[in-house]
Amino acid sequence: MSLPQILTPSIEKAIQALFDVTVDKIEFQTTRKEFEGDITMVIFPLLKVIKSNPAELGNKIGNYLVENVSEVARFNVVSGFLNIVISDSYYLNFFNGIRNGKQFGFVAPNPEEKAVMVEYSSPNTNKPLHLGHVRNNLLGYSVAEILKASGKKVYKTQIINDRGIHICKSMLAWEKFGNGETPETSGLKGDKLVGKYYVEFDKAYKNEINGLIETGKTEEEAKKQAPIIIEAQDMLKKWEAGDEKVMALWKKMNEWVYEGFATTYTNLGVNFDKYYYESNTYLLGKDVVQVGLDKGVFEKDPDGSVWIDLTDEGLDRKIVLRSDGTAVYMTQDIGTAIQRVKDMPDVGGMVYTVGNEQDYHFKVLFLILKKLGFDWASSLYHLSYGMVDLPSGKMKSREGTVVDADDLMQDMTDTAQKISEDLGKLDSYSDEEKAKLYKTIGLGALKYYILKVDPKKRILFNPEESVDFAGNTGPFIQYTYARIQSIIRKADFDFAAQVEMEELHEKEKELIKQIELFPEVIQNAAQNHSPALIANYTYDLVKEYNSFYQSVHILGEVDLTKKIFRVQLSQKVGEVINSALQLLGIEVPERM
Repeated sequence: MSLPQILTPSIEKAIQALFDVTVDKIEFQTTRKEFEGDITMVIFPLLKVIKSNPAELGNKIGNYLVENVSEVARFNVVSGFLNIVISDSYYLNFFNGIRNGKQFGFVAPNPEEKAVMVEYSSPNTNKPLHLGHVRNNLLGYSVAEILKASGKKVYKTQIINDRGIHICKSMLAWEKFGNGETPETSGLKGDKLVGKYYVEFDKAYKNEINGLIETGKTEEEAKKQAPIIIEAQDMLKKWEAGDEKVMALWKKMNEWVYEGFATTYTNLGVNFDKYYYESNTYLLGKDVVQVGLDKGVFEKDPDGSVWIDLTDEGLDRKIVLRSDGTAVYMTQDIGTAIQRVKDMPDVGGMVYTVGNEQDYHFKVLFLILKKLGFDWASSLYHLSYGMVDLPSGKMKSREGTVVDADDLMQDMTDTAQKISEDLGKLDSYSDEEKAKLYKTIGLGALKYYILKVDPKKRILFNPEESVDFAGNTGPFIQYTYARIQSIIRKADFDFAAQVEMEELHEKEKELIKQIELFPEVIQNAAQNHSPALIANYTYDLVKEYNSFYQSVHILGEVDLTKKIFRVQLSQKVGEVINSALQLLGIEVPERM
């Protein structure tokens, strides 16, 4: 049990015994660093029901706790706050209870609970993954892992946008300008090859627009009348009609992209349990529109289009079916959500990892699904996140100015190599060990830099800053883990036995207090869908460990009991660091 869980019943008894009053809630907070104490009870709310002054009230409750609760050693009262000092025996008992268990803080899934589906990545098949996709993938994957650790069954999924005019642009440009080029003949990854022709289309399109403007057309007319865009629109119509030649080209180029994506996902360290494809889902939802009309959820306009009026909810009217009977994105998303629950009946909620430019879309989607009567609609969550910018400015796919995900990962590995070589501590490593370490450090730096920021905030990504070996960075945390492993390797004595410590050094106690927070942090991170809570907890733990490392002897301690305990404590800190970074998708090196 946590300290608040232990103390609350005793404080309630104290208030009942001392003042003959019952209270609904006891409020706790962390003790401020300038005062002695491990946890602080806020006295002010009690003054509403107990006629006393804060100092007198705090002292009476504090004395009761010291006399009646074995975990309470002493207390002090400061300005309406009861600072409670917990006994060393409590922390020693806690530590001995978790010392031998692996993955402390992780909760096994409850088979009675509904599963959660987490959607992330969801790329277009006309270009490779870029820096924006990297944040999306890292967030979605990490949230899925955190939800699992909190006790949920989780499915990871994505919907691949493999149809539409943007896909036809790449196809048409390859047909016109590709000369049969393939990933094998070009040496390019398949997704990069297809992305190259998306850029080529845009160049040709702009040239045609400029040419038409020179003949006297307006820019708007030129954009509509450019021959290459008309050809792309014709190709899309042929695709929707199932034209054999267009379908064969579509399948071939998509396969190139999927192979490229698979390599990027593997290198990034993310995975999926189920894939959905827009080519299979874009017609889903059309049948649901009729159900919604019958229920009075939707309304049909005179032109035959179908809408939902959400003005009473502070939104607007939203179209769900065009007058020609074709679906819009909203229709598709309604149908896909319903299909997912049909595919996996144990799913009771979904998390959509999508950028904040789609906030309004998801408000409408979730509201429509609720109005249609799906009980799981109340368990839908939009994991909205801010964009990632670079010092050079905003990225643009069609102009080819994006930061490619593969290139970014390689750059991070190269940066880690340069910094590691400058530090000059890898002389005993083989080339293979060095290459693995550079990748572990580089990707750890990238992932931590992105995940330590609250998802809702925009990020200005600075690669050099992220690979700093000091401060709130991935490499700093990885280095502390490696330092702990070095201590364990050098411990030339049996430290597996349980030892009887009588009292704790202040730094030992602070470290155990930090470890104790981990289960609560996991639950909070799951509830808030925020890997940043895990990341910043880990940084605080590492800072506390480094303070401990600087303040006490570990292997140099002459008292064998203390030495064994400090190695055990170091080992547990290493395990918690490893578990926390695992939730962020970050690997740890055994040595650095």
